[in-house]
Amino acid sequence: MAVIEQINIQVIEKIVPDTSVIIEGLLSEKVRNSHIKSNEIIIHEAVIAELEHQANLGKAIGFLGLDEIKRIKKLSTEKGFELSFKGSRPKAAEIRHASLGEIDSLIRQLAFDEDATLITSDKVQSEVALAKGMKSIYYRRPEKGLRKLKLDRFFDETTMSVHLRENVPPYAKKGVPGNWEFKELRKALLRQEEIQGMSREIIEDAKLRKDGFIEIERACSTIVQLGTFRIVITRPPFSDGWEITAVRPVKRLSLSDYKMSDKLTERIAKQAEGVLVAGAPGMGKTTFAQALAEYYADQNKIVKTVEAPRDLILPERITQYAISYGDAQEIHDILLLSRPDYTIFDEMRNTDDFKLFADLRLAGVGMVGVVHATSPVDAIQRFIGRVEMGVIPQVIDTVIFIKNGFVNKVLALKMTVKVPSGMTEADLARPVVVINDFETNKLEYEIYSYGEQTVVIPVQEGKGRTGAHKLAEATILSEFQKYSRNVEVEMLSDNKCAVYVPEEDIARIIGKQGSTITKIEEKLGIGIDIKSLNEKYDVKGNAYNVKGAAKEQKEIPFQLDFKKNQLLIELGMDMQNHDVDIYVGDEFILSAKAGKTGLIKIKKSNNIGRRLMDALNKKEKLRLVV
Repeated sequence: MAVIEQINIQVIEKIVPDTSVIIEGLLSEKVRNSHIKSNEIIIHEAVIAELEHQANLGKAIGFLGLDEIKRIKKLSTEKGFELSFKGSRPKAAEIRHASLGEIDSLIRQLAFDEDATLITSDKVQSEVALAKGMKSIYYRRPEKGLRKLKLDRFFDETTMSVHLRENVPPYAKKGVPGNWEFKELRKALLRQEEIQGMSREIIEDAKLRKDGFIEIERACSTIVQLGTFRIVITRPPFSDGWEITAVRPVKRLSLSDYKMSDKLTERIAKQAEGVLVAGAPGMGKTTFAQALAEYYADQNKIVKTVEAPRDLILPERITQYAISYGDAQEIHDILLLSRPDYTIFDEMRNTDDFKLFADLRLAGVGMVGVVHATSPVDAIQRFIGRVEMGVIPQVIDTVIFIKNGFVNKVLALKMTVKVPSGMTEADLARPVVVINDFETNKLEYEIYSYGEQTVVIPVQEGKGRTGAHKLAEATILSEFQKYSRNVEVEMLSDNKCAVYVPEEDIARIIGKQGSTITKIEEKLGIGIDIKSLNEKYDVKGNAYNVKGAAKEQKEIPFQLDFKKNQLLIELGMDMQNHDVDIYVGDEFILSAKAGKTGLIKIKKSNNIGRRLMDALNKKEKLRLVV
């Protein structure tokens, strides 16, 4: 028998629907609208088993199919037809292999045995029934654009997102990123049946439309991309009620609309290849990433995207990959083999996402990652612990922070070796990731290893002294003016300062064996480094202009003294805080730093002390070199 088109259906004695038409909800719709009149509807137990299996897996189609059967049961009373369940329950293997046609075969056999009309919206099922000469009705699934979603009525041109929950009025965010209002759309509460109907409609359309995808389906939650809509459906027991959240971009911008500085535009065009686009939810990160992707494509670059879900609205020439349909290894292989110039990684969330981003960037692919962050530096911190600290500047070179739909701040990263800000000892130098404000080049943060931890420290460079520091400097200055007429004080930290005085006053301020400076430190409660004014202005004035030249080594005079268990090497006040190398003849023994009084103390009992005492007893020459 030829396939009967749905608009010609009149009266059918017996109907056997298959799983596809049940999931689509078409049968109850046709019966309710009297497009179909039947004496009996027979549902195969295999349909129940398959829907039960899907529901146990937490998939939406299982629950929606079971809801459809309940609607048919209710209609059987209202319309006066018989509803029966026949056939044997399929085995577990048949349910597992439903996609291979096992369940469809059982349903066709029941329709044949009962001399009933098979109703399906599966084209293959219909063709097989036609080939076997069975009575069959094929309901062609609605084509794209033939119907308007019930969800659409909650949206207008200013709506950013709609929030629907059972037993609560529908709400929507209206406006633009950073400037929106949360509005109630109607007074009537949403019924569970209404939300379930919309959920079924959304999932059906996702299967039918070319621009529709079920991106992620888990137990009790489904994420769908339908045209410009990104839709999240949750249901009990994951949530305490049925809920739909639908988000849609309200504005499409090009990169020129962001009114960026020439410096940033040049950076994006020529240098930035490890970019993070950061911002709080709803601030316009994805819109900016979309503009960036189109900009690179317009520059004749090969651009790909990695998304979950695929909600960027992009030209056809940009391929969009769904990481939810593959895994990190597959994405890695595809991107390296297809050789894109730039990859947009939208919505980076878990550790695997960040590792994949870093791996692809280190492989030479230009990467733009979109991350949630409440401040620019938070986006960088999300990489700490996931990649090595020393690799971060190679993975990220630019952070663009979006706020209220515009570029709010830009950070630039680089690696250097230096003494971290706030530390004063030269031997504390280490690799440091320096984070500067891109536009002003002002240092803002430093990342370095401290003990076993990697720390991110804000730097107050350029903000001047605090009020507490100014007060402390005034107090210290007043104290040292008792010892010298020409004094300058510089606070190095909250508990340390440098005092610059004429060189001829240093000995008097230090006192015998440091007694005077020790008393001053105890009185003021702060550590003090006494330095020559000449040293300060030699450094500040850049008097030494020979860069990279090897420092000349020279021997310096010293005096030896012995005190209980210590060997004392006296260098004089002009050598305080200087590093010197100690040799016995031509044999290097150690490097040491002279203290505040120009004194080096070495215990006689340790290995170094014993070696030096032995050399002195043998009258070997002891040399100090600076």
